[in-house]
Amino acid sequence: MVDVRIHRRLADIPAAGWDALHDGSNPFVSHAFLSGMEETDCLRESWGWTPHHLALWEGDAPVAAAPAYLKHNSHGEFVFDHAWAHAYARHGLDYFPKLLCAVPYSPVTGPRLLAPTAALRGRLADALAAEARRLGLSSAHVNFHGAGEDADFGDDWLSRIDVQYHWRNDAGWATFEDYLAAMDHKHRKNIRQERAKVARAGVTFRTVHGGDAGEADLATMHRFYLQTFAEYGNSPALTLPFLRHLAHAMPGQLVMFLAEHRGMAVAGALCLRGGDTLYGRYWGAGAVLPGLHFETCYYQGIDYCLREGLRVFEPGAQGEHKIARGFLPAFVRSRHWIADPRFGEALREWCGEEARSIRRYADVLAARSPFRRP
Repeated sequence: MVDVRIHRRLADIPAAGWDALHDGSNPFVSHAFLSGMEETDCLRESWGWTPHHLALWEGDAPVAAAPAYLKHNSHGEFVFDHAWAHAYARHGLDYFPKLLCAVPYSPVTGPRLLAPTAALRGRLADALAAEARRLGLSSAHVNFHGAGEDADFGDDWLSRIDVQYHWRNDAGWATFEDYLAAMDHKHRKNIRQERAKVARAGVTFRTVHGGDAGEADLATMHRFYLQTFAEYGNSPALTLPFLRHLAHAMPGQLVMFLAEHRGMAVAGALCLRGGDTLYGRYWGAGAVLPGLHFETCYYQGIDYCLREGLRVFEPGAQGEHKIARGFLPAFVRSRHWIADPRFGEALREWCGEEARSIRRYADVLAARSPFRRP
């Protein structure tokens, strides 16, 4: 017998049982990452995040699970549904709260329905919809799921796509010069000039893994993170205790690139490392130097992937400027279950038109590739 249980804290599910449900290649769905966010004050009900994890249990063991949250807004999701909420409001209906299966603050593709078989993943998707229905919610959502999970959703789940920009080493480049050699003259020259400006300014870089990070390194990176959010007028979610937790619990997966100038740290980029992928998450700087952003956020990460044999670098959401630096359009996915059948049908048409527009946009972006044509 398999029964559905709701967990208000991820700590209520044993870490070994949770992590046995995925292959470990995506750090964001690990028990250490998700429970760490809860335990270090990164998730707050006042910010719209209430843990509501679903798990299918067979006796004393979980056989499927989904990281899920009751959401009272769309803060920190990166799949934008503000227009949907406004449409509900115009009809005098409540869009919030809703049920969200996702990794908070992380627009990173990865497994969301954690289970070893397609049948269990399908049951988990059904359980998410059933829980939304039981609570009288407007909807259930699964953000940034992998392409391999497409078949696990029934026809009652609407499909959306969007575009991010990813670096992929499908050509087998061994060095940064190999990578540049694949580009046309203009883009190759621009990148070399950007890197030369940083070098001439006397900036050097340290690559620091979590297991080697001292308290000063973590505090410096967190300070840069806070500064970036302050400059854009946004509320930072990640706490310094969370970075300490990652360094301790995921020592080989936390990666930081710290830029130093005249003996002082002037910029940093915080990343996580997965099976064959580097995930760029946050950056910040305390100085304005030519080329510093591109070097810290992109070129140091590409260098790292080439040294470490990683095949993919995902530097975060948005940013058409990434194309000129070798990050090409890649589709990301989400699924949406709508309780009200009238809204469901209207939004199905809306999603279809959006997908057609996104695909046209991706074709235009792909034509701007900096790489030489065969």
